[in-house]
Amino acid sequence: MMPVTTTLRSTPGSTPGRTRGTPGGPNPDAAAARSLVAGRLAGAGELGRTLADLIQDPGALVGALHIGLAALADPACLAGQRFVAPGIGPTHGVRSPLLQAIGRGFRVATRRDSPASLLLVADRLLHEREREAHWFAFGILERTLPREPERTWQVIRRAARDASDWITVDTLAHPVGKGILAEPYRWAELEQLVYAPSRWERRLVGSTIATIPFVDRTAGRGPAVAGRALPILGLLIGDGEPDVQKALAWAYRSLTIVDLPATTAALEAEAERAGREGDGQRAWVIRDALARLTPAAAGRIRQSLDGIRRRAGAPSTSIAAETAARFTDINPGLADKLPEPPLT
Repeated sequence: MMPVTTTLRSTPGSTPGRTRGTPGGPNPDAAAARSLVAGRLAGAGELGRTLADLIQDPGALVGALHIGLAALADPACLAGQRFVAPGIGPTHGVRSPLLQAIGRGFRVATRRDSPASLLLVADRLLHEREREAHWFAFGILERTLPREPERTWQVIRRAARDASDWITVDTLAHPVGKGILAEPYRWAELEQLVYAPSRWERRLVGSTIATIPFVDRTAGRGPAVAGRALPILGLLIGDGEPDVQKALAWAYRSLTIVDLPATTAALEAEAERAGREGDGQRAWVIRDALARLTPAAAGRIRQSLDGIRRRAGAPSTSIAAETAARFTDINPGLADKLPEPPLT
């Protein structure tokens, strides 16, 4: 699975492949981007098929991918990635449709290869500096999950610990969501991530829940999903990090597809607490989720939050943050590794 997002903007669900243009009327930048992609699609597909020939030599495969991505790079896309995800780290600046074409070519050409071979390639890709190699690896991990779930999950968890930008986190949410739906006991591991010191691991909680209804439109929308997801969001809402807050709001919006009454009730309860405590961190998430509620419910909740605003630098008020603080007060020596989900 290549980057899961579709527009280049600083909200959950964006993708590193497109740049903004002028609102209204023709967009010459977008037209130029479409032309560039159209001219390189065939070459991208061929690159994927070429990589398949190197699957038994992960080092050579990674080297060939690096050269191929450099040839497909677009400076405008690179600038867009750095704009919407400051601090993203090294990227080539390859547009999403081209990454997807590479993935399709590779997937078709390796359909008979063993999951063990694919896992070795994914593991090697995750040691690369450029983020596109990581996104390519996530697509491989989605394929190995059904046949090598335990080994794949080990690699996924390491990728989550190493993630340091929202585009990578939201892309990783796809294989994480598929792994949870395939083995529901992994909800417990997601729940433990609400206590992670890294904001990117905590963001992964929200983006995974937001993605689950779309990675499998049957299992991901079953009644059990909201029943497991809403209590987890309830532990994390109030987090002080904007990157986490955006993913939480995205998750609540997605869960309205799964169970609108339960999601509405959860947001009403959180709004009541936000109003009682003047909690702007919590209120921001709730407001950002209201668009998917019925107009009557959204209006009622919005009115209850009138005058409550998020303050820059305000501390987290989440249950998870309070629990983590108590735990580290008791045992300060464990603060840097609190708590890491078990690797099965």
